[in-house]
Amino acid sequence: MDEQQLETETTGTSVDALARQARVKRTTEETDVSVALTLEGTGRHEIATGVGFLDHLLAHVAVHGLFDLEVQADGDLHVDAHHTVEDVALVLGQAFDQALGDRAGLVRVGAAYVPMDESLAFVAVDLSGRPYAVTDLAWSGTRVGGLPVTLIPHVMESFSITARANVHARVLYGRDDHHKAEALFKALGRALDQATRRDPRRAGAIPSTKGTL
Repeated sequence: MDEQQLETETTGTSVDALARQARVKRTTEETDVSVALTLEGTGRHEIATGVGFLDHLLAHVAVHGLFDLEVQADGDLHVDAHHTVEDVALVLGQAFDQALGDRAGLVRVGAAYVPMDESLAFVAVDLSGRPYAVTDLAWSGTRVGGLPVTLIPHVMESFSITARANVHARVLYGRDDHHKAEALFKALGRALDQATRRDPRRAGAIPSTKGTL
């Protein structure tokens, strides 16, 4: 889906630049998704997408990123989870993009390794303004917690498009797919926590040699 189509289908957005908050609502014939995000949060979250394991993974992003996050989704789950998962990731990325504003004064780049028992995951994020995702994820089965594992890289890809961010995500090793997925989304939350912070040394400058992101 291109950005023009996403903008056309988005029915409402609002941004509080001072508090770095955003609310985004997107309605299509397949899904109705709303996200409220506060970057300077405490990890408070209320998430109901109709896909239980996705709720669980997004809760990890909120808690480990210290973001306040509300996600509500009503999708065509009688078909399958694809549209709902994709659209939640798109709207979540758009909320991050809007909450970041012009990205002045950002740390911009963050990365985290996170273990979960026998599994280890790594995520690096660059809030560069350029969407790009690279995933290296190996799974033992086809589903984890009822979620098709093919949708997990799709979450990273969809999020990167609307967040306008580079996202590199990798599961280095592990046996249990549940542990791998949890470690991955904890790492995403912690990498985003680092990247979205303000760096006082920049004194509000754009963190780029181009002068814009």
